[in-house]
Amino acid sequence: MPVHCLNSFRELIKKLNCSPDLPPVSCIVSDGVMSFTLKVAQEFNIPEILFFTVSACGMLGYLQFEELFQKGYFPLKDESYLSNGYLDTMIDWTPSMGTIRLRDLPTFIRTTNGDDLMFNYNLESVNNALKTGNLILNTFDDLEQEVLNILKTKFQNIYTIGPLSLLCQQNCEAKLESLESSLWKEDEKCLEWLDGKEPKSVLYVNYGSLVIMSPKQLSEFAWGLANSKCTFLWVIRPNLVDKGNEVISRDFLDEIKERGLILDWCPQEKVLGHSAVGGFLTLCGWNSTLESVSEGVPIICWPFFAEQQMNCLYICTQWGIGMEIDVDVYRGEVEGLVRELMGGEKGMEMREKVLEWKKRAEKATKAGGSSYIGFDLLVERLKGGT
Repeated sequence: MPVHCLNSFRELIKKLNCSPDLPPVSCIVSDGVMSFTLKVAQEFNIPEILFFTVSACGMLGYLQFEELFQKGYFPLKDESYLSNGYLDTMIDWTPSMGTIRLRDLPTFIRTTNGDDLMFNYNLESVNNALKTGNLILNTFDDLEQEVLNILKTKFQNIYTIGPLSLLCQQNCEAKLESLESSLWKEDEKCLEWLDGKEPKSVLYVNYGSLVIMSPKQLSEFAWGLANSKCTFLWVIRPNLVDKGNEVISRDFLDEIKERGLILDWCPQEKVLGHSAVGGFLTLCGWNSTLESVSEGVPIICWPFFAEQQMNCLYICTQWGIGMEIDVDVYRGEVEGLVRELMGGEKGMEMREKVLEWKKRAEKATKAGGSSYIGFDLLVERLKGGT
């Protein structure tokens, strides 16, 4: 139990309830991984509902943790199990997931330590969510219906309200330009650069805000992109590489100077929505995945940690909108996948499928759509004190 967070949250509720200028707290909506807030909610007799920002398939993956422990799949017997093929072991006890490999489940199972902090913290979080019987997810019914049907056997109420960014764009009267969610300074000059490119001609590459990769991995990506001869916009955070950015050589910069732009960070939603962008190379975190679907942009996946592996599985096999790069990235594979995505037959098929998912996402978030109705139901439940 994160004691400091618990105590700080308790003091916050006390302060809000004692303020003469504010009404007392009548309901709490908390991030699912901040489920320690449930203890405070119970102390103050305040109803609470948890909002998990993962996909429904990712949530289902975390819900397997208890059974993985009970059946002896967790923890791993020794370090060799990470590389000896054990992670290819199939599990088949969850119907909507079919038969999948251990390596497709959230990566916190990949440890020999039965007391692993992240495994047990996530296990505690999903178990706390099960106790509440209520769940908010940033997804839409058409995209994950089969998984949602399984989750509905475990939760009394599930509110699907996504893609949230699309719901806001289509239904908010005021533009919320001032509410920035990025923790990095965004460079909008890239939008001018994109303005000069042909429609669907640019690959957007971004590994998110957390991952740290090796110089070798970055070098393989760099030369794979260069050798593909495709135009690309590549976000390289200052702390992306664990030993600095020396692998971005002068030879590489000379090679891509007419068709590549590298920057520290960018306004991702605006980039994905630009007509010049025709593909997205990503870790396939859930926010990035939904943003790509919302803009009709197919994906190259390089899942790294947490439930990104689950997202990748569904992106590639269930929704047909992406292809996966092996964890041991090689420039030849990067080159081939980029060329296929941007100009190959499979890339064209994926673009058609993701455009269909875009239409379904728009329908879900418009008046009368599943997410629009879900959001209304959630608001009414919150007004009634859940």
